[in-house]
Amino acid sequence: MNYRSGRLWQPDVTVATVVARDGRLLMVEESVGGEKVLNQPAGHLEPDESLLEAACRETLEETGWEVALSAFIGAYQWTSPRDGRHFLRMAFAADPVHHHEQRPLDEGILRAVWMTPAELAAESARHRSPLVWRVAEDYLSGRRLPLQALAHLA
Repeated sequence: MNYRSGRLWQPDVTVATVVARDGRLLMVEESVGGEKVLNQPAGHLEPDESLLEAACRETLEETGWEVALSAFIGAYQWTSPRDGRHFLRMAFAADPVHHHEQRPLDEGILRAVWMTPAELAAESARHRSPLVWRVAEDYLSGRRLPLQALAHLA
Protein backbone atom coordinates (compact mmCIF):
# COMPACT_ATOMS: atom_id res chain seq x y z
CA MET A 1 0.00 0.00 0.00
CA ASN A 2 1.29 3.49 -0.75
CA TYR A 3 0.33 7.05 0.18
CA ARG A 4 -2.23 7.34 -2.59
CA SER A 5 -3.96 4.17 -1.43
CA GLY A 6 -4.44 5.41 2.11
CA ARG A 7 -1.16 5.01 4.00
CA LEU A 8 -0.24 8.07 6.03
CA TRP A 9 3.07 9.60 4.99
CA GLN A 10 4.76 12.39 6.88
CA PRO A 11 8.21 13.94 6.37
CA ASP A 12 10.51 14.96 9.22
CA VAL A 13 10.21 18.75 9.34
CA THR A 14 13.48 20.31 10.41
CA VAL A 15 15.03 23.76 10.66
CA ALA A 16 18.64 24.78 10.12
CA THR A 17 20.40 28.08 10.71
CA VAL A 18 23.36 29.58 8.90
CA VAL A 19 25.09 31.93 11.32
CA ALA A 20 27.99 33.93 9.86
CA ARG A 21 30.63 36.03 11.60
CA ASP A 22 33.96 37.33 10.30
CA GLY A 23 33.82 35.13 7.20
CA ARG A 24 33.11 31.95 9.18
CA LEU A 25 30.01 29.81 9.57
CA LEU A 26 28.82 28.42 12.89
CA MET A 27 28.68 24.63 12.64
CA VAL A 28 28.12 21.80 15.06
CA GLU A 29 30.11 18.62 15.33
CA GLU A 30 27.82 15.87 16.54
CA SER A 31 27.92 12.17 17.14
CA VAL A 32 25.48 10.24 14.94
CA GLY A 33 25.61 6.47 14.88
CA GLY A 34 29.11 6.51 16.34
CA GLU A 35 30.43 8.91 13.69
CA LYS A 36 31.49 12.54 14.13
CA VAL A 37 29.56 14.56 11.56
CA LEU A 38 29.16 18.26 10.75
CA ASN A 39 25.88 20.10 10.42
CA GLN A 40 24.42 23.54 10.72
CA PRO A 41 22.66 24.10 14.04
CA ALA A 42 19.51 22.15 13.17
CA GLY A 43 16.71 20.07 14.57
CA HIS A 44 13.07 19.12 14.47
CA LEU A 45 10.11 21.43 14.58
CA GLU A 46 8.24 20.85 17.84
CA PRO A 47 4.47 21.00 18.33
CA ASP A 48 3.03 24.48 18.89
CA GLU A 49 6.12 26.41 17.78
CA SER A 50 6.71 28.41 14.64
CA LEU A 51 9.52 27.65 12.22
CA LEU A 52 11.23 30.89 13.31
CA GLU A 53 11.00 29.93 16.99
CA ALA A 54 12.34 26.46 16.21
CA ALA A 55 15.37 27.85 14.34
CA CYS A 56 16.30 30.15 17.24
CA ARG A 57 15.71 27.42 19.85
CA GLU A 58 17.75 24.78 18.04
CA THR A 59 20.64 27.20 17.47
CA LEU A 60 20.73 28.09 21.18
CA GLU A 61 20.43 24.46 22.31
CA GLU A 62 23.14 23.18 19.97
CA THR A 63 25.64 26.06 20.10
CA GLY A 64 24.88 28.29 23.09
CA TRP A 65 24.35 31.22 20.70
CA GLU A 66 21.30 33.47 20.76
CA VAL A 67 20.67 34.64 17.20
CA ALA A 68 18.50 37.10 15.32
CA LEU A 69 17.04 35.62 12.16
CA SER A 70 17.62 37.84 9.14
CA ALA A 71 16.31 35.86 6.15
CA PHE A 72 14.79 32.64 4.88
CA ILE A 73 17.28 30.79 2.68
CA GLY A 74 14.92 28.13 1.38
CA ALA A 75 13.08 24.84 1.75
CA TYR A 76 14.91 21.61 0.92
CA GLN A 77 13.68 18.04 0.49
CA TRP A 78 15.93 15.02 0.91
CA THR A 79 15.37 11.30 1.39
CA SER A 80 18.04 9.43 3.31
CA PRO A 81 19.31 6.46 1.31
CA ARG A 82 20.25 4.79 4.61
CA ASP A 83 16.74 4.45 6.03
CA GLY A 84 14.34 6.08 3.55
CA ARG A 85 13.37 8.88 5.93
CA HIS A 86 12.19 11.97 4.11
CA PHE A 87 13.30 15.35 5.42
CA LEU A 88 11.86 18.78 4.73
CA ARG A 89 14.43 21.35 5.93
CA MET A 90 13.63 25.02 6.34
CA ALA A 91 16.87 26.99 6.34
CA PHE A 92 17.44 30.45 7.79
CA ALA A 93 20.19 33.05 7.88
CA ALA A 94 20.92 34.62 11.28
CA ASP A 95 23.23 37.04 13.01
CA PRO A 96 24.93 36.06 16.28
CA VAL A 97 23.65 38.12 19.23
CA HIS A 98 25.01 36.64 22.46
CA HIS A 99 27.01 33.55 23.39
CA HIS A 100 26.18 31.67 26.59
CA GLU A 101 29.57 30.01 27.06
CA GLN A 102 28.57 27.97 30.11
CA ARG A 103 25.32 26.63 28.62
CA PRO A 104 25.44 22.85 28.17
CA LEU A 105 24.90 21.75 24.58
CA ASP A 106 22.23 19.29 23.43
CA GLU A 107 22.86 15.58 23.85
CA GLY A 108 24.98 14.28 20.98
CA ILE A 109 26.52 17.67 20.21
CA LEU A 110 30.29 17.45 20.72
CA ARG A 111 31.08 21.10 20.05
CA ALA A 112 30.16 24.23 18.15
CA VAL A 113 32.86 25.42 15.77
CA TRP A 114 33.33 28.41 13.46
CA MET A 115 34.54 27.26 10.03
CA THR A 116 35.47 29.08 6.84
CA PRO A 117 33.50 27.99 3.78
CA ALA A 118 36.70 26.39 2.43
CA GLU A 119 37.14 24.38 5.65
CA LEU A 120 33.51 23.25 5.51
CA ALA A 121 33.81 22.25 1.85
CA ALA A 122 37.00 20.31 2.57
CA GLU A 123 35.12 18.27 5.19
CA SER A 124 32.32 17.23 2.81
CA ALA A 125 32.78 13.54 3.68
CA ARG A 126 31.76 14.39 7.26
CA HIS A 127 28.63 16.39 6.39
CA ARG A 128 25.59 14.86 8.07
CA SER A 129 23.73 15.00 4.76
CA PRO A 130 23.97 16.70 1.36
CA LEU A 131 21.68 19.37 2.82
CA VAL A 132 24.61 20.83 4.78
CA TRP A 133 26.60 22.03 1.79
CA ARG A 134 23.58 22.87 -0.36
CA VAL A 135 22.23 25.24 2.31
CA ALA A 136 25.69 26.76 2.86
CA GLU A 137 26.21 27.13 -0.89
CA ASP A 138 22.86 28.90 -1.32
CA TYR A 139 23.66 31.21 1.59
CA LEU A 140 27.13 31.99 0.24
CA SER A 141 25.69 32.76 -3.21
CA GLY A 142 23.50 35.43 -1.60
CA ARG A 143 20.17 33.65 -1.60
CA ARG A 144 17.91 35.50 0.85
CA LEU A 145 14.15 35.49 0.99
CA PRO A 146 12.05 37.60 3.35
CA LEU A 147 11.06 36.01 6.66
CA GLN A 148 7.55 37.25 5.87
CA ALA A 149 7.37 34.49 3.24
CA LEU A 150 6.56 32.18 6.17
CA ALA A 151 3.36 32.46 8.15
CA HIS A 152 2.42 30.83 11.43
CA LEU A 153 -1.29 30.85 12.10
CA ALA A 154 -2.30 30.25 15.70
